[in-house]
Amino acid sequence: MNIHNQSLLNSFKAYLRVEKGLTDNTIENYLSDLKFFFDEIDQNAEKVENIEIVEYFSSLRKLGISDSTIHRKRSSLKAFFGFIEEEDFQISLSLNDFPDLRYSQKLPDFLTQSETKKLLDSLEETDELTIRNKAIIETLYATGIRVSELVNLTIHDVSEEEEIVRVFGKGRKQRAVPISFPTIQLLNVYISKSRSKLKNPDSDDSLFLNRRGGKLSRMSIWNILRDAVIAAGISKRISPHTLRHSYATHLIENGANLRIVQLLLGHVSINSTQIYTNIDQRFIRENYKKYHPRAN
Repeated sequence: MNIHNQSLLNSFKAYLRVEKGLTDNTIENYLSDLKFFFDEIDQNAEKVENIEIVEYFSSLRKLGISDSTIHRKRSSLKAFFGFIEEEDFQISLSLNDFPDLRYSQKLPDFLTQSETKKLLDSLEETDELTIRNKAIIETLYATGIRVSELVNLTIHDVSEEEEIVRVFGKGRKQRAVPISFPTIQLLNVYISKSRSKLKNPDSDDSLFLNRRGGKLSRMSIWNILRDAVIAAGISKRISPHTLRHSYATHLIENGANLRIVQLLLGHVSINSTQIYTNIDQRFIRENYKKYHPRAN
């Protein structure tokens, strides 16, 4: 983020604290949303136009970001642009036409267990990039971690001895997520055969690297998964978050305790995990109708 936008955020922070009297936690949420936005847009705040905000929200949805989070980010952006307009900055966007969002209450999409197997079995290991891509997708499904957590993994976060991945989730809270031994073996192959070729003297200790040796972006992960789904002949439109939903759904379908799934996903509240019981009931109803002789 450039110095100009940082200066505006500093003024906005003071405004939220002094004039609005908001709590430190609420202020940090506002600032976090805005820093994320300007890192993606990379231009002075006054030059941002409505269409760019629409495209930004669209990209968040493609990444699998939840509707509730997108709505919170929208509130942060509108409050900020309203503030700088009141400070007599000439802004390019129109607050009257600030993009509105429809909140979806539908259950999250997920792959069935057979679709997931089809996807994973179709992944090739022909060169350093396809080995990396297979390791990425296998890790997402094996752990259920968020794509933001995946791109921030380092080579030190995977413990083969303990069969866990140490993850920094929302609020920088760390949790240890179990990972299967076959996935660890796949990661070892990736590290020895692919990462060693992708890294360069400027590479950091990020686990997954792009072809230039830098850390992969979330959008890159989305594109990798999209191409794999198409190649596997799966017609559903899915994102990395779909694999997280699939992970949780399959655990519940196979009898996992809801509290355990809550811990694995890193949900602070059990209410966030409760939605998977709804998915499980749908799975039960579908199987009842399919197999009971008097169901139809």
